[in-house]
Parts: sequence; structure tokens; C-alpha cells
Amino acid sequence: MDSRHVSTGREYRRKERRRRRRKKVFAPVFELLVLGALGFIGYRYFCHRDRLEIAENIEIPEWIDVQYIDEGNPSRTGWRLDGVNNIVIHYVGNPGTTAQQNRDYYNHEDSNVCSHFVVGLDGGIILCVPLYERSAASNHRNHDTISIEVCHPDESGKFTDASYASLVKLTDWLLHEFDMKPQDVIRHYDVTGKECPMYYVKNPEAWEKFKEEL
Repeated sequence: MDSRHVSTGREYRRKERRRRRRKKVFAPVFELLVLGALGFIGYRYFCHRDRLEIAENIEIPEWIDVQYIDEGNPSRTGWRLDGVNNIVIHYVGNPGTTAQQNRDYYNHEDSNVCSHFVVGLDGGIILCVPLYERSAASNHRNHDTISIEVCHPDESGKFTDASYASLVKLTDWLLHEFDMKPQDVIRHYDVTGKECPMYYVKNPEAWEKFKEEL
């Protein structure tokens, strides 16, 4: 037999053995990656579903004033949330206005914006949209977030002591009810880059302090 054929056959067998060894090593790794990805997707799916079930059945405490805006208004589409992944903090951007004034503005037929909650200058809290429905406050994140608008007395956007205390109380309650963590609380700024809530965009250390209090 030609020695070249023998050499070629040995080389082929060596390459085949190496290929099989690589297959034995990489196949389980690939399977683990696929299973991990599917597990993560499944976790997110069930997490979304569980939180929506919570939102549908949640008991609203008496310190929250439920004043749902009218169905059919442009600001209340009635579309269901896809999930609850974040709580988004906003400021109303209209100094000196009250929670009731902002809620009533949402309810106007010319308005196409709304939030789930409005926190007033005096600390009062109004719930404007059911927690399983989308608000119209956080742009492309309306589908999976709960929004909180906070009133402020002046152009700085800084909240009053009363509104700040109520914001902490409300956010704590939501985190507990939905089994979420302080890092799940974000600013409107973190969604779109808009300076909202302005005081916490211009003073990031104050934002970190707020999250530490949750």
C-alpha cells in the first residue's frame, strides 16, 4: 500500500477523534446555555404573569385616594400592561399645581397623558389608572412600568417634605406588593434622557439617597 495513503488515513482518523472530543465538550455547554436561556425566559414570563395577577387583585390601602380617570379618554386607553418590571418616578413639570389639578387634567378629553399615581404637595396620593392598565407617562416603557408623578412647588423640581415622605411610603408599598427591589425604581430620565424628575437628574446624589431610603 502506498505510504501516502496510510499517512492520509492516520491523519483523517486523528482529525475525526479530535472532532468527536470537541463535540463531547461543547455539546453539553451548548445545551446548558440553551436551557439557561429558556429558563430565564420562562422566569420572566411567569414573573410578568404573577405581577399582573397581583395588580389585578391588589388591595389599595385607605391612604391612597382612588379616582380613576374616565375610560375612553385619550389618556386612558384601557390597554393592559405586559408586565411590571420597573417603577418610574416623574415630576409634573408644572410648579405649584396640586395632585387633584393634575388628575383632573389627565381626565380632560384633550389630554393624552396620565400616570398611575400623582403625589400632591401636601402628601396626598391619587390613583388615576388601575395598576394592571398602561399609563401614558414613560414613552416606550408604558407597557411594563408603573408611573408615579410628584408635584413640586417651584421650578427647581424639588419635592416638599410631605410629598417626599409620601413618595417613599408609596414606593415602599409597591416594592413590597410586587416583590421588587430598590434597583427596580428608575427615573423617567433613565428611559428617555428627559430631565425628569428634574431635581433628581441635576442632583444624582439625592436620587441615590432616595433609593437608599427604600
